Amino acid sequence: MTERIIIDCDPGVDDAAAILLAFGSSEVEILGITAVAGNIPLEKTEVNARLICELANRTDIPVFQGCGRPLLYPERAGVTVHGEDGLGDIGLPKPASPPAERTAVQFIIDQVRAAPGEVTLAVLGPMTNIAVALSIDPGIAPLIRRIVFMGGAAFCPGNIKERAEFNFYFDPHAAQAVVASGVPMVMFGLDVTHKAIITQERTARLKRLGRVGGIIADMLNAYGAGDPCLHDPCVIAYLIEPEIFSGVEGFVEVDCVSPLAIGQSVVSVTKRELAGRAPNCLVMTDVDHDRLFALLEERYARVELEAA
Repeated sequence: MTERIIIDCDPGVDDAAAILLAFGSSEVEILGITAVAGNIPLEKTEVNARLICELANRTDIPVFQGCGRPLLYPERAGVTVHGEDGLGDIGLPKPASPPAERTAVQFIIDQVRAAPGEVTLAVLGPMTNIAVALSIDPGIAPLIRRIVFMGGAAFCPGNIKERAEFNFYFDPHAAQAVVASGVPMVMFGLDVTHKAIITQERTARLKRLGRVGGIIADMLNAYGAGDPCLHDPCVIAYLIEPEIFSGVEGFVEVDCVSPLAIGQSVVSVTKRELAGRAPNCLVMTDVDHDRLFALLEERYARVELEAA
């Protein structure tokens, strides 16, 4: 059955790779793409989302501008591995299509209200848009089918601070508000995404697919020089072929207090740790990485044909 999704993202090279994977997959119906500040500022993430749609000849997918800063912090710095333009600085053009008029937050609320129990949020960046939507309209929480997100580090070190993964660190208060919302959740933290490694052999195979494959390969090669892990596509791959991944049920919280551990995801899995609490999240911990990259190659080939 086709899963109806909103992709909430901060493109970002690995976000672009995830969006293009979704474009090549009939298992998901993309209702829209909502942009948020994160890897790079909002004015670039929103532009990049539109550009990705144009590269794949998918201008039928609307792109909405979301929150430009975290809930309680001023604007924060992104990460340099994505390049100055956020897509690897490989010389991509500016998009010609305009952004949608509604805000990302209003779009999320409207879509969930219009199809109760049917809309999945595929969250690839900081959770600011989702937290604001839940704050404005708390009644949508029981109407969201599930939230599948990239963020956190359950049982391994962080990648922006010793104990924190970037998306959670960027807006820890938003992350905590979302994981505490009661919406069914699936977490793709660094425990699993650090096992999805970009290699020259894998990008060479993508480059042979044609124009779109070549662009993806060039972006990934530029990005992989600073971060060889393919984080965000894991979320979309799970919606397509969940058997690629495995994990454990746990109770996820986000540290919003400690100066030393702000943004750290605290995951309880044992009976003692849970202390009577029911798990609130399926926490993914492993991936069949060969199968993941085979899926990417197969679906990018479809995008290549459709964009021709």
